[in-house]
Amino acid sequence: MLDFHCHSLFSDGTDAPEELARMGQEAGLDALALTDHDTLEGLPRFLAEQPNVKTRLVPGIELSCRFLGRSLHVLGLFVNPGDQTFQHRLVGLRQRRDDRNLRMVDKLRTMGLPITWELVQAQAPTALVARPHFAKALVACGAASSAPEAFLRYVGDHAPGYVEREELEPAEAIRWIWEAQGVPLVAHPGRFGRGFIWDEAMAVLQSIGMAGFEAFYGDYSPSEQTYFNALAARLGMARSGGSDYHGANKPGLKLGVGWGGLKVPGELLAELEKVRQKGV
Repeated sequence: MLDFHCHSLFSDGTDAPEELARMGQEAGLDALALTDHDTLEGLPRFLAEQPNVKTRLVPGIELSCRFLGRSLHVLGLFVNPGDQTFQHRLVGLRQRRDDRNLRMVDKLRTMGLPITWELVQAQAPTALVARPHFAKALVACGAASSAPEAFLRYVGDHAPGYVEREELEPAEAIRWIWEAQGVPLVAHPGRFGRGFIWDEAMAVLQSIGMAGFEAFYGDYSPSEQTYFNALAARLGMARSGGSDYHGANKPGLKLGVGWGGLKVPGELLAELEKVRQKGV
């Protein structure tokens, strides 16, 4: 059993990278990938646990893109964390995130909320600040009673305090990942759109270098899982899967099993390795 999608405290999760490695072994996983948003900073601590666990630890990342007017997330599995070109590119990407965060603080303050950038930063255990940290700050300053309420009222995708950030084009993210010796895959396409759109849209992404997508995901319905596995077969694309575990920021979602029904087949590891070898 595999889990190729989880987050540590270096992005918007709550667990340390080394804790995730140990949890992967406790969950009986054959392989586990750490895929933090826009950063590789947690990978050295994650990979350093390899001698101590039987679970294979896979370096990864998740990049946000804009596609068909919506946010599309692209996973990069097996990326080389020592690739200096990739690291330099990610510095610029995180600057875009920081610029958006400052604009979001300004927007929330114009709404009369007593929030400051310093308060938001104080909620983040590392340098990368994301919306869960905004939610915690809004609770800390008394603007919301809980993080879910803060998302609903202020910083969720359609909430009045939300600010979009400049995102990559899919072709750019795909190129970055291949050049870092990784495999680019669409994360949770079931969240983006269902049905006929993916028969066409995934073919477009495939034509610009996308290797595959998550056919298994932490909150897919049985019909979604069936659909995306069939789509992978029709297009000849690689399959991946994972829980999208975030620790306490997604209560009830567990590493390896998602909400309880997730089971990513172990043979996908060999499939993805073959794709990687072709691209290297």
